[in-house]
Amino acid sequence: MTTSSHHVSGSQPWLHQKGEVIQDFGTVKQFPLGLSYEARMYSCQRLNKVLADTQILYGLYKKHHWLMRGATFYQLHLVLDKHAGEQLELVDTLAERVQSLGGVAVGDSRHVAEITSIPRPPDGVEEVPAMLSRLLEAHETILVEAHDAAARTADLGDDGTNDLLVSQVIRTGELQSWFLAEHLVDTPLVRS
Repeated sequence: MTTSSHHVSGSQPWLHQKGEVIQDFGTVKQFPLGLSYEARMYSCQRLNKVLADTQILYGLYKKHHWLMRGATFYQLHLVLDKHAGEQLELVDTLAERVQSLGGVAVGDSRHVAEITSIPRPPDGVEEVPAMLSRLLEAHETILVEAHDAAARTADLGDDGTNDLLVSQVIRTGELQSWFLAEHLVDTPLVRS
């Protein structure tokens, strides 16, 4: 008996598996959370919007981190990578919140591209001020969405989503925006 004709049960991966979709995007299943179906559905829709935009912002940070140029290259290279890491943590936290509400988190990059409001950047390298401005505009898009979503989810009694949006998304976005904006200030030379 040759090895190729010998069937070894349990050690061969089941390749090329297909399965039925067991929960559609845009739906929520019931969890005993003390929140209405309507509140959970609304929160998942708003969170998925912020999640899609945050995934795009993360990608912009990595792109600009790699493509940084000029005299402040090293400092900005490090700052942008740090900010990207913080955005990636937010991506995971937002997705887990959607899941914990019984929803389906947007995770495929093609689906993210359909949902996001953040404009696509050029494929090439922009000047440093343009890259930083692009990041600031993306932050503002997310912050406007997060402020509105936080207020509305609070009205629906979803304190967990409100807390996540305020204490993590908004506070992180505001701090990162401040760091970026200060790099765009034209400081005068001191002459003696």
